[in-house]
Amino acid sequence: MSIYGRAYIAGAYEHPGRHLPDKSIAQVHAEVALGAVADAGLTLDDVDAYFCAAETPGFGAISMAEYMGLKLRYTDTTESGGSSPLMHVGHAAAAIAMGKARVALITLGGKPRTAPQRPKFYAPENTFEEPFGLWAQAPAYALAARRHMHEFGTTSAQLAEIKVAASIHAQHNPNALLQKPVTIEEVLESPMVSDPLHRLDCCVVTDGGGALIVVAPEVARELPRHSIKILGHGESPKHTDNGRIDLTYSGAVWSGPRAFEEAGVTPADIDYASIYDSFTITVLQQIEDLGFFEKGKGGQFVSDGALVAPYGVLPFNTDGGGLCNNHPSNRGGVTKVIEAVRQLRGEAQPAVQVPDCEIALANGTGGSLGTRMGSATLILGRES
Repeated sequence: MSIYGRAYIAGAYEHPGRHLPDKSIAQVHAEVALGAVADAGLTLDDVDAYFCAAETPGFGAISMAEYMGLKLRYTDTTESGGSSPLMHVGHAAAAIAMGKARVALITLGGKPRTAPQRPKFYAPENTFEEPFGLWAQAPAYALAARRHMHEFGTTSAQLAEIKVAASIHAQHNPNALLQKPVTIEEVLESPMVSDPLHRLDCCVVTDGGGALIVVAPEVARELPRHSIKILGHGESPKHTDNGRIDLTYSGAVWSGPRAFEEAGVTPADIDYASIYDSFTITVLQQIEDLGFFEKGKGGQFVSDGALVAPYGVLPFNTDGGGLCNNHPSNRGGVTKVIEAVRQLRGEAQPAVQVPDCEIALANGTGGSLGTRMGSATLILGRES
């Protein structure tokens, strides 16, 4: 069964806060949920399906359903790190297509800036990786960056172009944590975190969150807000393959083609792209893996302003992304979908709104480029 046109994103809301010391994580989830249903023209009483991941407090979906007073007939707690919300959108669309739900709520929220917590799970691989520093994200991504440089001649200056583009966009976002544009030189002169990645190659750490409402077509037709059609969805894990891992690509090499095939479009049809940006190297690998240009040519591609909105070849992350705007709960997938919805509605910041934006892509990764990850791709479209 294809989900093409079987469900719509009717509501999208990003928490405006980036520093929330006086709120609980449950409060953040509830606040973004209320924002998303209001954006859709609905209420929490209309929600019959709820999707969340491991950052949700307590007993996950059950605790939050109780906290928000939700009366549900469907729940999904798929956990894939930063790509979880993108997977949830696809799963919600599938549930709606099967008649299991009509109005699905997806939330993400957390407080890593004011109340940092380690993940709730202990994985079998930790015993082998933690002693060598791979618990922290930066060293694993640095391994991927260094390998990409070795294989394809990618440079630190080329990676810095990605941060520069994000900062150009963030200056127009009043809620972005970092609103000052930066130069390539400033990125390269920032402190080294894990060679070859500098501090400005890394995402921000923020409190906050976001939420989405996915609805059946008959619900979308009755709503006052412009709903966005879900055209295609793909997902895939990538892991170390018993030591045979190739660090130069992400799981998007599988999730992307699946989404494009279901949507019936190609990379050339994409007007705007939300690309997960935990680090600059994350962006470079994904846009290669999604087929926007030949593998290994990403560094050359981003060097001529291709990512800068509104008129770049591939305008990306026009809210400033995880590199400058918001990376709530250290997993920014939900904000990728939210900004894609804004672009398709024509509601992005005017200075970065892509003209006549008809088809958008959102791609998420969760986990690590250097070890294991979950990848998810969404293709979204605007209907007149």
